[in-house]
Amino acid sequence: MIRLLSHSLIIVMILLCCFSCKNETTQSTIQLEDLTLNNNEKWVANEETHIGMKRIDSILTHNSYFDGKTLGNELSKQTSYIIKSCDMTGEAHDQLHVVLMPILEEITDLKDEEEVLEIEKKVEKLQRLTDTYFKYFKI
Repeated sequence: MIRLLSHSLIIVMILLCCFSCKNETTQSTIQLEDLTLNNNEKWVANEETHIGMKRIDSILTHNSYFDGKTLGNELSKQTSYIIKSCDMTGEAHDQLHVVLMPILEEITDLKDEEEVLEIEKKVEKLQRLTDTYFKYFKI
């Protein structure tokens, strides 16, 4: 009886691990309404946009800022670089805006945030939005 119970417990734990791991991987990106692939392929972004997004990813990954304003300002430098350097046109440009607008909004909100837990939530959301960009765009 004890053996059956311990085997059942092990099976339940394995299932829980599988479901939580699966959940973790699906949470790395954010599903944005109107964001689609280009015939099941990633959209081609211009090099400067991709560089700017890599810099944003690096800033978020190696975040050493203690306040939302400073971090937001650093991220804003990169979004400004992307906007100034963007020469994309057509549907690829429109799809970029679907990803970039929520990033810009989150950065704006981040600059006004002073609570550490809220800053961490915004950084996590920005990281997920950045992951979404890399899921849908390439150079």
